[in-house]
Amino acid sequence: MSEGLDTVTGFLDAVHPYDSLPRDELARVAGSFSRRTYAKGAAIYQIGQPLDGLYLIRAGAVEVKDSLGQTISLLGPRNSFGERGLARDGLAVTSASATDDSEILVLPPAEYRRLLGTSAAFERFFGRGRASEPRSAGIATRKVADLMAQASVTVTPVDTVEEAARRMRDAGVSSVGVVEGERLVGILTTRDMTGRVLAAGLPGATPVGAVMTRDPVSLGPEALGSDVLHLMYERRIGHLPVVDGGRLVGMVTQTDLTRFQAVGSGQIVRDVAAAATVAEMAAATARIPQLLAQLVGANTPHEVTTRLITDVADTVTRRLLAMAEEKLGPPPVLYLWLACGSQGRQEQTGVSDQDNCLMIEDAATEADMDYFAALARIVSDGLNDCGYVYCPGDMMATNPKWCQRVAVWRDYFRGWIATPDPMAQMLASVMFDLRPIGGTVGLFADLQRETLERAAKNSIFVAHMVANSLKHAPPLGLLRGFATIRSGEHKDRIDMKHNGVVPVTDLARVYALIGRIEAVNTRARLEAAEAAGVISASGARDLIAAYDLIAEMRLVHQMRLVRAGAKPDNFLAPYDLADFDRSHLRDAFVVVRTMQSAVGQSRGAPG
Repeated sequence: MSEGLDTVTGFLDAVHPYDSLPRDELARVAGSFSRRTYAKGAAIYQIGQPLDGLYLIRAGAVEVKDSLGQTISLLGPRNSFGERGLARDGLAVTSASATDDSEILVLPPAEYRRLLGTSAAFERFFGRGRASEPRSAGIATRKVADLMAQASVTVTPVDTVEEAARRMRDAGVSSVGVVEGERLVGILTTRDMTGRVLAAGLPGATPVGAVMTRDPVSLGPEALGSDVLHLMYERRIGHLPVVDGGRLVGMVTQTDLTRFQAVGSGQIVRDVAAAATVAEMAAATARIPQLLAQLVGANTPHEVTTRLITDVADTVTRRLLAMAEEKLGPPPVLYLWLACGSQGRQEQTGVSDQDNCLMIEDAATEADMDYFAALARIVSDGLNDCGYVYCPGDMMATNPKWCQRVAVWRDYFRGWIATPDPMAQMLASVMFDLRPIGGTVGLFADLQRETLERAAKNSIFVAHMVANSLKHAPPLGLLRGFATIRSGEHKDRIDMKHNGVVPVTDLARVYALIGRIEAVNTRARLEAAEAAGVISASGARDLIAAYDLIAEMRLVHQMRLVRAGAKPDNFLAPYDLADFDRSHLRDAFVVVRTMQSAVGQSRGAPG
């Protein structure tokens, strides 16, 4: 390499996973790279061409496209690409071109494979996840635990700001976590030091507790990188503590994210959070179908794709709540806006209506209720304008029945559990998927735990919920065929929502009820049900694999419609599939039918 080894080594030392290599190994790897420059618009490689190695952007920007010419990723400095082809036969499975004058470092294939075999961090970074998932999906699909560069530096509330500044300087960081024992109680950043200490003329002996940000927003180590981006965009913060069971385990900062730039959902969330009007938000959400197509085209796991799409809806909802409060004035009492349905489960696709409700503090007067009726109308109308159409079943906060004080909600749930008639079963099924979106979460937490406890103890209610979960059957026909729709607009197709994912969603809800599991996401419920012993390890493994296949084929179908310029829907023509895909889809439906039969028999579903 013509450029100085120390310069390349210094660059790699700021790029994960190279930053985890021992110093002598890092120097050795740095010497293996070659350096190339590309003018704006120049091709780096085309699909099917032999790859010269793993590409690492040192400067500039690169666009990666799939075989249909659709953009998969827009990459910047510190991003790698080309690993998917190297993991297969050494031939490119995408095409890449420079969108700006760029400098690229190239690691030879042999050295790349050696590092995969000798470096655990390298293997985790490039080798983890599903084989088809490209690393170019970036931060959005990585867990927070993978983004933390190092353990957090800490101080206590009684330490001085001078001591805090000294620790930040010595560690080369821009924030410290403030802890009592191991429990996080606050955060102090260099910005706080400037604005709250220096600008205020406070002495260096000032206790940290007097100027820290108390009870900062935080994430768990299993949260996604997209959660980091979205919180930073919405809250306009640059530091996020990572907390596990109340204990501070690390800190993620904007600096940590520079090597993991997520363009798609993060950009939409940022545009929504900054929108001044509903029209501006609608312009941002209009990009959701293309986001879906890009994520699915990049082989992003379905649960990540739907999570990112749902994050946009959550941000839209919170922005509308803020707009409503700006128009109506501060809320007279505490309230909580919740989503149910696919938004509640964080499983939205390219086809979503709105399902929501309001829980209001019991102290609310009738005049206060008029305020929340007006708030619900503003938010619901705004959601509709942004593409989240009104619920055909009127399961919305604009319906007075679903805009109530907490005491009324408690009576609702108790009544549904005590008298599980068909309507109660339907309502309970919807409301067991509630998830807080904006407001005071505490209004729901106790009610959720109480309801799960009460419901799980009522064997008659559980039996009726099991029966309700069996109403949506997988579309299985005779002789290894499918039971397709017989007439109408969708003749010879199968409904991948109501007969595909919904049967699994219903099963997961029953498992959550039996195991008193608070998670509402379907896949999370299945995993928690296995951990709680509600279903066997083999049953959980088979059902999760079946669910993954069904959900991903549904999204692929929607992606193809989007790319063809059509609106996404849920109606798949199974006999248009390749024999291999059609056979596996039917096998997945068989697994679901088997698990339905098992839960029906074991829980005595009433006839």
